[in-house]
Amino acid sequence: MLDGTEDEEKFLAAGIAGLQQNSFYMHRALDSNNLRDALKYSAQMLSELRTSKLSPHKYYDLYMRAFDQLRKLEMFFEEETRRGCSIIDLYELVQHAGNILPRLYLLCTVGSVYIKSKEAPAKDVLKDLVEMCRGIQNPVRGLFLRSYLSQVSRDKLPDIGSEYEGDSDTVADAVEFVLQNFTEMNKLWVRMQHQGPAREKEKREKERNELRDLVGKNLHVLSQIEGVDLDMYKDVVLPRVLEQVVNCKDELAQFYLMDCIIQVFPDEYHLQTLDVLLGAYPQLQPSVDIKTVLSQLMQRLSNYAASSAEVLPEFLQVEAFSKLSNAIGKVIEAQPDMPTFGVVTLYSSLLTFTLHVHPDRLDYADQVLGACVKRLSGKGKIEDNKATKQIVALLSAPLEKYNDVMTALKLSNYPRVLEYLDVPTNKVMATVIIQSIMKNGTNISTSDKVEALFELIKGLIKDSDGIYSDEVDEDDFKEEQNSVARLIQMLYNDDPEEFFKIIDTVRKHILTGGPKRLPFTVPPLVFSSLKLVRQMQGGQDENPFGDDASTTPKKIFQLLNQTIETLAGVPAPELALPLYLQCAEAANDSELEPVAYEFFTQAYILYEEEISDSRAQITALHLIIGTLQRMHIFGIENRDTLTHKATGYSAKLLKKPDQCRAVYACSHLFWVDDHDNMKDGERVLLCLKRALRIANAAQQMSNAARGSTGSVMLFIEIMNKYLYFFEKGNPQVTVASIQSLIELIMNEMQSESTTSDPAADAFLASTMRYIQFQKQKGGTVGEKYEPIKV
Repeated sequence: MLDGTEDEEKFLAAGIAGLQQNSFYMHRALDSNNLRDALKYSAQMLSELRTSKLSPHKYYDLYMRAFDQLRKLEMFFEEETRRGCSIIDLYELVQHAGNILPRLYLLCTVGSVYIKSKEAPAKDVLKDLVEMCRGIQNPVRGLFLRSYLSQVSRDKLPDIGSEYEGDSDTVADAVEFVLQNFTEMNKLWVRMQHQGPAREKEKREKERNELRDLVGKNLHVLSQIEGVDLDMYKDVVLPRVLEQVVNCKDELAQFYLMDCIIQVFPDEYHLQTLDVLLGAYPQLQPSVDIKTVLSQLMQRLSNYAASSAEVLPEFLQVEAFSKLSNAIGKVIEAQPDMPTFGVVTLYSSLLTFTLHVHPDRLDYADQVLGACVKRLSGKGKIEDNKATKQIVALLSAPLEKYNDVMTALKLSNYPRVLEYLDVPTNKVMATVIIQSIMKNGTNISTSDKVEALFELIKGLIKDSDGIYSDEVDEDDFKEEQNSVARLIQMLYNDDPEEFFKIIDTVRKHILTGGPKRLPFTVPPLVFSSLKLVRQMQGGQDENPFGDDASTTPKKIFQLLNQTIETLAGVPAPELALPLYLQCAEAANDSELEPVAYEFFTQAYILYEEEISDSRAQITALHLIIGTLQRMHIFGIENRDTLTHKATGYSAKLLKKPDQCRAVYACSHLFWVDDHDNMKDGERVLLCLKRALRIANAAQQMSNAARGSTGSVMLFIEIMNKYLYFFEKGNPQVTVASIQSLIELIMNEMQSESTTSDPAADAFLASTMRYIQFQKQKGGTVGEKYEPIKV
């Protein structure tokens, strides 16, 4: 192969050298106005194009050099005619050249001048030239010769408004010339595949592909003829071109030429000749990639429809949708081996067309999806990557067009197409649907719609049979579930009854999701339910849901209890416990003491039985204390029970510093602003003293273990609590107790065994500045702080 390439380079170099040598002598003859020598050397120069040893790519190089010289020769012929030389004689003279190929190149060149001279009708000269060119039947040489003829004649066609326009039917003559040249060129191009041994077939196909534009240019010339109106296109041009395309029975030619027809002629013409154009598709070779060509046609028509609303009546008039739909059906039947990817691509393009042309006709869109389902039936889950991408494109089209998932939900065949997707692609499609809802802020406000939506996105909601979430990438899984969580938060209705139905529907679906999904999906459901509870609290005065309403806060809390219990059973206690506390707070606001107490009980059980990690215990305990402090609904007995438990948990934490912080946090449980019945100064002081004892014990343990008492940070923190309650007016917290605590801290800090702690130093300095600041305030606050010595 390498040797062949090297040989080709040698042949090309030799051809260029011969061409340059003869063109030099030709120029010398032109300069001396020696016509006979000019013709002799130009014929010898053009003989270099008779070679069969070059590939089309290399032959093109040689041809372009010859083409440049022929332009100069043409200018010389024009000069000769101006000097009085008869163009008719010149036309006869060049035909004496010895070899046919140089003779025809020269004939075309003189023919161009002949037409310009207008001494004979353009149509006669063109007819003569196109007939003469039949003398070359070698595919490559013939194609380049006819390409040259097309090039020199394209501005000299007897078109309407052209200076070469004849008396009558001149456009028909121009069209006939181009069609004849096109037909002959296509025959030569198709014949190329049969030249040479079978083993080089692939190489020949590649070479043919390189030459396709030579043939396609004729169609471009046809499209540029002013006189080719719709009638002529419909009656003459399209039937003749399609006849040639269908009859050549060549896969490459048919694909390329059908594509050319779609690209070069106006959209309006395609629309008015849909019957004829679409009728040719089933007649093409089974191996032709019809899906691409048909898709491009539909794409062009879609763009045409989108360009102006004024053209839409034309589409209705010609019944474009039904014609395209029928054509696709016939093409698929004519090509039983068409892959799924091809089938879906066709319907995807048809759906895009339908959405552009008939956006108001949802029945058409559903019809397309139904036809697609029919073709996919019996194929099972589709796992071909290209096909699944096309199905995603097909299903995404209505979402992008209407910007509303609710419209897609009206298409009965939409979920049926989804069923053919494999699990990973089903998830992709579900994500696309959720993203559409997020982007457009779609309001899905009834339980029926939510039910339909969750059926569509069930790929993200639960594991498919035989596919477990363990097989999925962890980050992808989290992203998918977070998108479901965001979706749940968006579902809402102003009517409490309907909102409750939505919540119930969502709950039914997410509880099938398995233990791995619940931690993502239960929290948003809980918060949506609490949103409903607060919505009902806000409207209680007007009682919008009636006395006999089935939806009550109590009923919602029962549902929440069951839901969080499922999450706790995952197990996910660190997530379930805060949710129980959130519900308890909501029950508190709804004045439902037994419900709130039950939620606290569940939280305590989780704390005791499930949370063993010390860090998690600290977080959970501070949440419990914080929530309990805000509860005002409990009676004395219930509150004491819960408070006693919380303080008990505080003392049982593993590390002394953690114990100390939890115990002094408990002091807030006995002193709640705005609730005089929840102010117990003695128990506050008990908590603070207990915290001091624990802090002291922590220092002693540190001293025993490390030889230093460690930081005084705990004492400073406790002192801040003393100051807080002192300011709030707790009579048990006295100036003396604060003073003694300050002295204790100062002594500790001066002790040699205390570890230096810049954070503790800064905290203490800040606390002292605060005391000083309060002293300087004056008034009752100043008086209160005055006795404290700093």
